[in-house]
Amino acid sequence: MKRNVFPSLRTCYACTLVCLLALVAGGCSSERFLHEGEERLSGVSLSTPARGISASSYRVNVRQEPNSRWFSMVKVPLGIYCLQGRDTTSGYSRVVRRLGEPPVVYDASLTELSRVSLRTALRNKGYLHAEVAADTTSRHRKVNVHYTMYPGNRSYVSSVSRQYSDSATAQIVKARQNETRLYRGMPLDLSVLNDERNRIVTLLRDNGYYHVQKDFVTFRADTAVGDFGVDLTMSVRPPAGFSADQAFRTFRLRRVNVLEEVSETADADSSLVQGMTMYYDDKIRIHRRVYNRHVFVRPGDLYSAANVTSTYRALNGLQAVNYSNIRMRQVPGDSALLDCDILVKLNKPNSFSAELEGTNTAGNLGAALALTYSNRNLMGGAEVLQLKLRGAFEAITGLEGYRNEDYIEYGADATLRFPSLLMPFLPSHLRHLEKASSEIGVSYSSQDRPEFHRRALTAAWTYRWAQPRHPGRQHRFDLLSINYIFMPWISDTFRQEYLQGDDPRYAVLRASYENLFIMKSAYTFTYSSLQNASVTGLYQTNGYQIRAGVETAGNFLNLGANLLHLNRDSEGRYKIFDIAYAQYVRFDFDYAKSFRIDERNSLAVHAAAGLALPYGNSEIIPFERRYASGGANSVRGWSVRELGPGSYKDHDGKTNFITQSGNIKLDLSVEYRTHLFWQMHAAAFIDAGNIWNTRDYADQPGGQFRFDTFYKQIAVAYGLGLRLNMGYFILRFDGGMKAINPAYEHGRDHYPIFHPRFSRDFTFHFAVGLPF
Repeated sequence: MKRNVFPSLRTCYACTLVCLLALVAGGCSSERFLHEGEERLSGVSLSTPARGISASSYRVNVRQEPNSRWFSMVKVPLGIYCLQGRDTTSGYSRVVRRLGEPPVVYDASLTELSRVSLRTALRNKGYLHAEVAADTTSRHRKVNVHYTMYPGNRSYVSSVSRQYSDSATAQIVKARQNETRLYRGMPLDLSVLNDERNRIVTLLRDNGYYHVQKDFVTFRADTAVGDFGVDLTMSVRPPAGFSADQAFRTFRLRRVNVLEEVSETADADSSLVQGMTMYYDDKIRIHRRVYNRHVFVRPGDLYSAANVTSTYRALNGLQAVNYSNIRMRQVPGDSALLDCDILVKLNKPNSFSAELEGTNTAGNLGAALALTYSNRNLMGGAEVLQLKLRGAFEAITGLEGYRNEDYIEYGADATLRFPSLLMPFLPSHLRHLEKASSEIGVSYSSQDRPEFHRRALTAAWTYRWAQPRHPGRQHRFDLLSINYIFMPWISDTFRQEYLQGDDPRYAVLRASYENLFIMKSAYTFTYSSLQNASVTGLYQTNGYQIRAGVETAGNFLNLGANLLHLNRDSEGRYKIFDIAYAQYVRFDFDYAKSFRIDERNSLAVHAAAGLALPYGNSEIIPFERRYASGGANSVRGWSVRELGPGSYKDHDGKTNFITQSGNIKLDLSVEYRTHLFWQMHAAAFIDAGNIWNTRDYADQPGGQFRFDTFYKQIAVAYGLGLRLNMGYFILRFDGGMKAINPAYEHGRDHYPIFHPRFSRDFTFHFAVGLPF
C-alpha cells in the first residue's frame, strides 16, 4: 500500500518511545512479585575453553532461561507485567498480566538438570569424558548462572563392523551401502548413528518389512582400544519378544479398501472382494480414476512405508479432501498379507467468500470488494472451479484538466483446476505424481482512470507439480498464456501532453499506451527447506527458499510471421490482427534464508534479481512485465513505483506509475525478527535495491544501468515493523525511513540518514504476509 503520512504519526512515535522507556523502567520493581526466599533469574551464559566448539549451539539444553528480551536487548515483557496495579483483580491488571511476562524465579534443581543435560549433549557428540560446571552469583535478589563446558578429547571410530541375523535383510542393506554415513576415522556422534538407524529402518520398511522398527538396529561402542578410539559395531536383529521369522517376514497387500466419510470398513470375508484387489465404496463422490492416481499402495505390492506417506500427501493435497486416515490390518492367521483401509473425509463441495478492503494509493482513498465462489468437486474428479468478481473505486485528487477524477475497476476470473497433469504422450510415472495439477484460466479486467480506459483479456494453461518424495521441489510450467491489452479511450489532455508527436522523452509512455498482444510461456522452479513449516514456526526454524524462473514471449509468433513472409509496419514490427505483439525474455531469481537465534528471535536475509530483455518485435518491455521498486515487499523507505530507475526522479507525479519502471531489478534485505507477546511480533530491517533500464530512454534520465555507476544508485532504507500472527495469516505494519536516496546524487538529500526529515523520508506500509 502506498504512503499515507499523517502529521500525528510523529507524535505517535514519540509517545511509543516514552511508553517503551516506562515499560523498561518498570522491570526494576519486579522484586515485589517474589515471595520470601525467592530470587529472580537475571541472566544465563555459556562458555568453553575448547576451540572448535560453539557454546551457543548447546543453549537448547538449558532448562531454565531468564525473562525474554525484545530484540535480544531489553526485557520489555517483564516491564509490562510490572505495570499492573496493586489491585490484581482489576481488568487493567488482568490485561497487563496477559500481555506481560512474570519474573522467572530461580530454581537450583533446574540449574543442576541443565548442567547434566549439557554434559549429556557433549558426550553424545563424542566427548565421552566431558564435564560441565555451573557457577551462580547472587545480588539484590537477582541470580546469574554461568555454565562452563569442559569437553576434553573427542573420541573417533577406529573400526566399523556390521552384524545381521537375517541374510535377506543383509543383502538389501549392503546393496545400498554407498549411502551409509559410517566410516573409519569419523567422530563418534550419536546424531549420526541415529541417522544411520533411521536410514536402515526406512530402507527395510520400504521393502516389505512391516514389523521392523527403530529398536531393530542397535550400536555397541567398545572404548577399550585406547587413544580415544572406539570400535563400533552395528547390529540388525529383532529385539526380545520377536522371533527372526516373525520380525523379518515381508508383507504384501491383499486388498486396499477406499471409503469416504462415515462408510464402514469392508469385511475381510466379504463376497464383494476376492483375491488381491481394490475395493471402492459404492457411495464414493470422487471418481475411482482420481483415487487410482493418488493412492500409491496397491494390491499385490510389497508393503512400503514410503508409499503410505506418498498416499497421505497426495490425498490431503486434493482440495476436495479434508483429511485421510490409512490403517493396515494383518490378515488373520499365519500369513504375510495386509489389508489396507483408506478412510477419506471430504470437504463441503461449495464455498462462498467475500473480501472487503480499503485502499490508499498516494493519499487517494478507496475501497475494493471481491466475491469468490468455489466448487471443490465439480465433475466428480476433484476438479476445482473458482469464479471471482472484483470491483474497486478510488477518488483521485490533484489532477487538472480531466473531467472525471474517479478510478473505477472491475474484473472477473474463472479457473478450472484438474488434480493431475493433462498432457498427451505423458509417461505413466508422471501421470501419478503426488502433487500435480493442470489449470485453465480466463480473466477480464477493466480499468477506468481520468487519463485513460484500459482493458485486459487473459487466457492461460498452467501445470504445477512436485517431485516424488521431494515435496519441497515445486515446478510451474505456463505452457501458454495469451494477453490482449487494449485502450478503448484516452483523454485528449493526456494524449496531447504525453502521447502525440515523437518526443523521445515519452518513448516509454507511448509504448505503454498502445494496444498489445502477448503470447508467452514460462517455467519456475522453487525449492524450500521449510515446506512443512507453519506460519507460527517462522521463528523456530532454520531454512531457506530458492526460486528461479524464465519467461519468453513472441517467439512462436515471430517464427510464423517469418514463415508466412508477413509485411512489417512503418516501425519494422510484425502485427497480428493489426496489433503488434511483444517479444522478450525475462529471468528472475529469488533467495531467502532464516537463521534461528533462539526460540523468540531469528534473522532473515533476502536477495532478488531480475532481468528482462526486449528483442525482435519489441524495443520496450510491456508495462505489465516491467519491474517496479519500493513498496511493502521491496525497499520499504519508498512507496510502490516511487523509486528509480537509477537516479531518475519523477517531476510532476502524474506518470510515475509508468516512468518509474525498468527491466533490471535488484533487492537486498536483512530483517531481525522477534516475538513480543501474545500474537505480536516485531522486526527491525534494512533494505537496499533499485531498478534500471538496459537502454537509455530520454524520458528516464539517469535510469540506464552502467557497471561504473549502478552501485552508487542503490537505495537504502531502514525501519521497524509490527506483525500480528493470526495463525493462518499475518497482518504486517512496516514503517520505513530513507537512508540513501539515489534521486539526489550529492549533498544532504543523498544521505537522509544523517539529515532525516520525517515528512519527507517516512513511508508506512500495510500488508498481509511476511515480505520474504
